[in-house]
Amino acid sequence: MPDKGIIDFHTHAFPDALAARAIPALEHEAAEVGSDVKAFHDGTIRGLIGSMDEAGIGTSVLCSIATRPEQFDSILSWSREIASERIIPFPSFHPDDKDFKDRIRRISEEGFKGVKFHPYYQDFYLAEDRMMPVYEELMREGLIIVMHTGYDIAFERIRRCDPPQVLEVYRRFPGIKLLTTHLGAWEQWDEVRDMLLGKPIYMEISFSVEFLGQGLREFIEGHPDGYVLFGTDSPWTGQKETLETVMGLGLKTEKLEGLLRGNAVKLLGMS
Repeated sequence: MPDKGIIDFHTHAFPDALAARAIPALEHEAAEVGSDVKAFHDGTIRGLIGSMDEAGIGTSVLCSIATRPEQFDSILSWSREIASERIIPFPSFHPDDKDFKDRIRRISEEGFKGVKFHPYYQDFYLAEDRMMPVYEELMREGLIIVMHTGYDIAFERIRRCDPPQVLEVYRRFPGIKLLTTHLGAWEQWDEVRDMLLGKPIYMEISFSVEFLGQGLREFIEGHPDGYVLFGTDSPWTGQKETLETVMGLGLKTEKLEGLLRGNAVKLLGMS
């Protein structure tokens, strides 16, 4: 049986019919820019839960990404269908959606804990002016924002969501529940170390374990208690493999327990 305590705060999956097309397409996108990224499961809910069971992970936050405004209703409906003790869906809406306030209200009223944004797939910059009313509304509803930060392996290196912009959003919205993925900013970890490390800024560790190795321990131990969460970006990394690496870092018990569950429980407002 899986350990019910471990929470993976960053995973992806798709409806079965879509997964069969989406996974090969996303792998192809990465290959076009020279990255040999392959999925660790088939991209379905069944595949994700199988991965969780193999790794000993109890719960996964499942992040959707609306690449067009008209996808909101279908994403919300699917999120409603898949919600369970094992899967905590985070729906998404597009920043260009004129009805974003209504979208946020509906997400909140239906009991979802947060949303996912991806500046590359959704064509925005993290700290641009048009995003500020969106953050304000999300903060008013108390929703968590899982935000892709740093570069993206499938896109050109454009600074859409870098550490200076993370700092600007936190400056404008003290107390915002903005979770920066990939340990603050993928492939911009020197800047993360210089600008973000040690500040009360939420991070999760997905897709950084493979690049930082034992250097990951420096980030986790150097960041405030409560602000680093376990995440894998499954299926794009292996949940079992990521967890095994984390367990081998030699973290102190309190840090490890917070990373694997406690910090997520607090952020999600779980009992």
